[in-house]
Amino acid sequence: MADSIFSHVTEGIRQVVSKEEPFLSSLNTEIISSELNKQNRTIKQILGHLIDSASNNHQRMIRLQYNKNLVFPDYRQDNDLWIALQDYQHADWESLIQLWKYYNLHMIQIIKSVDLTKLDNDWHDFEGEKVTLKEMIEGYLSHLHLHINEIHELCNS
Repeated sequence: MADSIFSHVTEGIRQVVSKEEPFLSSLNTEIISSELNKQNRTIKQILGHLIDSASNNHQRMIRLQYNKNLVFPDYRQDNDLWIALQDYQHADWESLIQLWKYYNLHMIQIIKSVDLTKLDNDWHDFEGEKVTLKEMIEGYLSHLHLHINEIHELCNS
């Protein structure tokens, strides 16, 4: 059962969401809109990027369960374009938090329900690197932590 194999991932996502939602909601407008990380992104834009990550990984994880070798665009080289086109900088903060929260709760459901016979199905990123469904699931939580930690660093600077 996928839930037992990936319980560290699903429980990790659940913990991040339950811990970080109140923290994110407590942040004031000034800090979320002005503090910049090393990629020149505000906290609002970082959270927007995490929504994009959930959205893209959602698509890949589902499609890899019925495609052995997935041909699907990689948005990593266009992260800033995605952020700009969606105008996360001017989006309602509470709506962004809720979208991030519920998308990640849905990611837990996807991971718990994944077809274990499809874990070796793969997708190739824009650099040609092969990524299996299993690797994608296992890497999701670390990416989430990476950017949540960035937000905390910006708040503490």
